[in-house]
Amino acid sequence: MLVELAYGRSGLRVELPDRNVEHLLTMPQLPVVADLTAEVVGCLRDPLGSPPLAELASGRRDAVIVVSDITRPVPNATLLPPLLAALTGAGMKTRDIVILIATGLHRPNTEAELNEMLGPEVMASGCRIVNHAARDLEAHVHIGVTAQGTDAWVDRRYLEADLKILTGLVEPHLMAGYSGGRKSICPGLCATETILAFHRPELMEAPLGVAGNLHSNPVDAEAHDVARLAGGADFILNVALNERRQITGIFAGDIITAHRAATDHALRQCGVQIMQPVDIVITTGGGYPLDLTYYQGIKGMVAAEPIVKPGGAIIIAQENAEGIGGPEFEEMLLDTDDIYMMVQRCLAEDIRVIDMWQLHKLELVLRKARILNYSTGISQAIQSQLFVTPVNSVEDAVAACIAEYGSDATIAVMGDGPYLLPSIRV
Repeated sequence: MLVELAYGRSGLRVELPDRNVEHLLTMPQLPVVADLTAEVVGCLRDPLGSPPLAELASGRRDAVIVVSDITRPVPNATLLPPLLAALTGAGMKTRDIVILIATGLHRPNTEAELNEMLGPEVMASGCRIVNHAARDLEAHVHIGVTAQGTDAWVDRRYLEADLKILTGLVEPHLMAGYSGGRKSICPGLCATETILAFHRPELMEAPLGVAGNLHSNPVDAEAHDVARLAGGADFILNVALNERRQITGIFAGDIITAHRAATDHALRQCGVQIMQPVDIVITTGGGYPLDLTYYQGIKGMVAAEPIVKPGGAIIIAQENAEGIGGPEFEEMLLDTDDIYMMVQRCLAEDIRVIDMWQLHKLELVLRKARILNYSTGISQAIQSQLFVTPVNSVEDAVAACIAEYGSDATIAVMGDGPYLLPSIRV
């Protein structure tokens, strides 16, 4: 059978043996929002658990609007113009509005990326558009200590704004349960020290710190605590997307109420179940922009782990047009000979290093299954140092796995990778 996988901008078609494919896992088809602008305007006027945005904005001296960086396919060009119109309609000047890119520890977004992310109307609006800079401690304010003992440092521009608005995409998140809401603040707007604590080894190992879980999830709790210390947000505007990046839900209003409604929707949007684990899971890095780097592609491996048999195989297709990832992550991977010993040492000594958390999540997957990697953005010589087995094609990887597991080996295909939330029905 011919299957389409999310890969880069154009996708990847692969031919798979019909007899072995037990599951083609796709997002449940929810209705697409027909008139996006009208729906956004309606949500701003009649939000969840909050007064209308225009009412909140009335009399405020300035505003900050937090948006996700290039790694998230948030439809800002659709969301932001009605939001800006609500603010200016309430009397605010665009020169008094800051659009703050919640980069966390990711690199700053370039001018070309900002144009792609925000669209020409927003770029020409007169708003100030700035990248958060986690490594500049002076750009942050220490606002307290969380219940788990984390020093909370948050971007000064966010804290000093008179009106605080968060935007973003709500989807499964490999450690915080779901993205969106409070996560735009932590880790999105935090200083390095706080981000390292948010991703510390103890939390990466937490059994409840997994995708789709917000119950007693210590990673989610940490994000909420930092957001609370920062004064929360006056208003959020979050969306859910299907596999074609179409909006299926818009959720505006109170940071808790609207985000919870969005996560309930995201579970319906992304949750898929099978009866028993399979020998082989074919997954992806989610396509552009998420699969720009190997760092982000690990999310696709983590997403596949719950449905693969112990000792099974995960085959991942990820373009990685920008290579491995940030300099710290690349150096760490290439300098590590024993990933298991590295993780154990970090756990024992509470070692907090930039991007160590992603290596930790990779190691957790490797405890259960081996990983075969198809990428055209990273040479196979380098891939072989990333704790995966490089392959010439997905078809070659499937053939090798069937040769190992037998002609009756079972396959599940997750064409949208980390945008899915697969589980075993119990």
